[in-house]
Amino acid sequence: MSEFFFSYGLFIAKIITGLIALVFAVAIIGGSRKKEDGPMLKITNLNDKYNDLKTTVQHSLMNKKEYKALLKSEAKNSKKEKKSTKVVKAKPKLFVLDFEGDIHASGVETMRDEITALLSVAEPQDEVLMRLENAGGAVHEHGLASSQLQRITDAKLNFTMSVDRIAASGGYMMACVANKIVAAPFAIVGSIGVVAQLPNFHRLLDRVGVDWEQHTAGEYKRTVTMFGENGEKEREKLRVELQETHVLFRDFVAEHRPKLDVDKVSTGEHWYGKQALDLNLVDELITSDEYIVNSLDQFDIYEISMEIKQGLQDKLLGGLFSGLSKVKSSLASSENNSKYQ
Repeated sequence: MSEFFFSYGLFIAKIITGLIALVFAVAIIGGSRKKEDGPMLKITNLNDKYNDLKTTVQHSLMNKKEYKALLKSEAKNSKKEKKSTKVVKAKPKLFVLDFEGDIHASGVETMRDEITALLSVAEPQDEVLMRLENAGGAVHEHGLASSQLQRITDAKLNFTMSVDRIAASGGYMMACVANKIVAAPFAIVGSIGVVAQLPNFHRLLDRVGVDWEQHTAGEYKRTVTMFGENGEKEREKLRVELQETHVLFRDFVAEHRPKLDVDKVSTGEHWYGKQALDLNLVDELITSDEYIVNSLDQFDIYEISMEIKQGLQDKLLGGLFSGLSKVKSSLASSENNSKYQ
């Protein structure tokens, strides 16, 4: 048994030594490389993407003779168009953006660059479609996201928001900025309300003899707290603040959706797509995929996204941590096996 533990310890020492050497190598490589550029703008032509899908299906369904004839016909038409002296008017563009929200609306950092990029080339006849998925979160973060989206409507571009799954609370605050909101039949929409909740550990701390001190300047610098004893005065102040925020939220929605009965929908409830349509929270029931497919003939469609490229150092460190995880699992397995031999 002692021989096993000696071999086991030697094995661990070798792994640790190798990992330390790898960390130093990564640090040296990272230090010798130039600083990586920031996120890169990625443009995808969705007309080409959907045409490629169509071609793939046709190739699978047709026999060789039929498919060859199809390619010949398309090549002929393409050649004919190139020779034509008739000036073909360029199609308007439909720019497609994606936003997947979290409690801090952290995607706003890349979204602002995407909006800046499209606004630099967009023309009055162009449109913008955003595929939004956001369950809400911090008021100020989603307020900033909404302000960024406002830049699109301020530029007089037609702006459509598409909700396939959820646009609730702060998510709906973002959605209502658009000229038009479309949603899937079972998408969750609404939740025009404000909530604040936190645990209070005062009684637990008191029971174990721990004092909590908090010193402020200004009567309402802090209201309710997680660790101190909360009184009715503090709770009432928080309720007033929540109500004020709710009024701001209601007014914001009413400004952007004037046909909406704000009193009826600002109860904090959410609704599914069909119900949301009846309440004027959305304007049409349709998925983002169907909306894009229906627009292929009318628009040149471009998906815009910011792509974050990993540098060599990040890739190596990612592999290192992955290797550490595997080694840990392997050692745990070896230890368990040795116990039952």
